Amino acid sequence: MDNSSKKELNEILHQLAEIDYVHPEDIPNIDLYMDQVLTFLDQELGTVREVNEDKAMTKTMINNYTKNQLLPPPEKKKYSRDHMLNLIFIYYFKNFLGLKDIKSILDPINEKYYGDSEGLSFFDIYSDMVGFEHKVAKEVTKDIIKKYNMSREAYADQDEESKAVLQDFTFICLLSFDVFVKKMMIEQYISNHREDEAKSSEAQGKSTKEKSKE
Repeated sequence: MDNSSKKELNEILHQLAEIDYVHPEDIPNIDLYMDQVLTFLDQELGTVREVNEDKAMTKTMINNYTKNQLLPPPEKKKYSRDHMLNLIFIYYFKNFLGLKDIKSILDPINEKYYGDSEGLSFFDIYSDMVGFEHKVAKEVTKDIIKKYNMSREAYADQDEESKAVLQDFTFICLLSFDVFVKKMMIEQYISNHREDEAKSSEAQGKSTKEKSKE
């Protein structure tokens, strides 16, 4: 690998290292008004916010999530820590999933753990997820290095200008394919669960009708 490629790879890895999750201990355990929620999310999601995003979230977006039952409604216009956790997950998921799929993911968690002060809490689950992601971060970095090196080996017989364009395209395609496959797996996983739930509901409905006839 030449010096130019090494410098480019180091810049990519530096940007990757800068990406950070919202630390569990930084999430306020007090109820917040909408403006406070927006300020917190904008500050804490700064390292993962897309370049073209002015704000991590807006009032309209949050109200829309509530309207579509993706986010539990606020209590007296205030949002709890569990609301904040929902919004953080929604922010990450919405980059590659539709709201319907996000709702399918979060509904079971909210139904069982939202606002639960006994046993496993939503906050515990979020803390675990952050811990799991930190554990796989090194593997993600290794995979990116592998894909980058693979792209630098491609089209070695082309002239320098063409090689640079083609190698960059190869790197983007390798990363994109990885994203595509994982997104497809998530969507299929959610779809399978929806089918299982539909069959279960149908079976329960038939059982209820049969009992009512007896």
